[in-house]
Amino acid sequence: MAFRKKADFILVHNPDILIVPECEHPDKLKFAKDTLLPTDIFWFGTNMNKGLAIFSYSKYRFKLLDIHNQEFKNILPIEVTGGAFNFTLFAIWANNPEDKDYITQIWKALHYYEHFIGDTKTILAGDFNSNSIWDKSWRKDNHSNVVEKLKTKGILSVYHKFYNQAQGPEEHPTLFMYRHINRPYHIDYCFASLDFIEKLLHVEVGNYEDWKNYSDHNPLLVKFDID
Repeated sequence: MAFRKKADFILVHNPDILIVPECEHPDKLKFAKDTLLPTDIFWFGTNMNKGLAIFSYSKYRFKLLDIHNQEFKNILPIEVTGGAFNFTLFAIWANNPEDKDYITQIWKALHYYEHFIGDTKTILAGDFNSNSIWDKSWRKDNHSNVVEKLKTKGILSVYHKFYNQAQGPEEHPTLFMYRHINRPYHIDYCFASLDFIEKLLHVEVGNYEDWKNYSDHNPLLVKFDID
């Protein structure tokens, strides 16, 4: 919320692409005078105060693909152009209240977009609102099965690959619920196809002390070696 007041704190990391759930509509983005302005914005939502935004602070440009199914709301298939090569970004903010669990929305979307999620030039990133610790083993639409489904495409979590972590007992939380330090969870992810994984340089999760005054989420920062 209120990204216009917080942008400077993430922009010190010089992002090329920034995915911001719970972001106000671009018409409300009245940045401070000295704040670096994005070169492109794609925003999607029905609440002017709380949608899903993708910002470019580089040469990248965004276009929502015609295959977007609004049943899945904030799971957005975006064509990213302007770089060394074009790729597909599925920007995600899992928050469909009609689904029993957040992960259900992603599970359904993976099957709907089955033939559009490629084994190359593909990234899925954002707030999944899920973790394998909440799996219900008797349900197919759980976090672990989503991870396995992506794995069959050669698409892996960059955080888990970089830190050699298992799903569930992650060392670095991306959420401190209600900003309470004793309620840490890892629920934000960047999954990437193997061609991106091969160019992975660094993954970092912001820490609680740095971000507690701005959000209950800590940013997930991913760097690839792409010209």
